[in-house]
Amino acid sequence: MSTSKAENFSQELQDLARINKALSHPARLAIIIYLAEKNICFSGNIALELPLSRTTVTQHLNELKEAGIIKGEINGKNVCYCINNDALLNIKKLIDKFLNKSIDLAACNC
Repeated sequence: MSTSKAENFSQELQDLARINKALSHPARLAIIIYLAEKNICFSGNIALELPLSRTTVTQHLNELKEAGIIKGEINGKNVCYCINNDALLNIKKLIDKFLNKSIDLAACNC
């Protein structure tokens, strides 16, 4: 049985890569900003706010939900989405830690 090459890296780097993958599309970033600006759980049609089809927005919402960046609860026929603040704080810590390490390592005079 073969293992994934990603398993050769620390869990922290794997988590950071997974998060960055989820954040790597401008539509997903727009969704996060929209939900953060609303500052409430949003149960409307986010596709009306973006230049994308409802199906495409749903796919992006699923990616963000799988990454834990947003939360979604079924409320009747609607799904109520909101930012997962704990996840965003954790993401900020991971990115800050990574950047701080990178800056320390980049102290060469090349």
